[in-house]
Amino acid sequence: MKKKIDVIEDVKKKYVRMALETGNHSSTARKAGISKDTFRKWMTEYQDEILEMMEQEGTTTLSENPTKNELLDKYEQAMRLLGEKELEVAMLKNLLKKNEYR
Repeated sequence: MKKKIDVIEDVKKKYVRMALETGNHSSTARKAGISKDTFRKWMTEYQDEILEMMEQEGTTTLSENPTKNELLDKYEQAMRLLGEKELEVAMLKNLLKKNEYR
């Protein structure tokens, strides 16, 4: 039973993180299929933990009305992450090819 609770908490935290990253709480609540009040409770419960985790990763959040500079920073951050993921995929493909020939 504990494992099921952990999975549910992880899902809640992912939605809280999504809201913090995008700055759009209403849209995130709709995507989660829950009421705004329920989502506010999730935010209250997990926001500090998620913000701390994001800070350690160097990830920034968007405000409700982001400025052009905030959007540019977020875009650059997303491009960096995308580049890292593309490099990871290329490395994994290379490893798979090497393993095929063994």
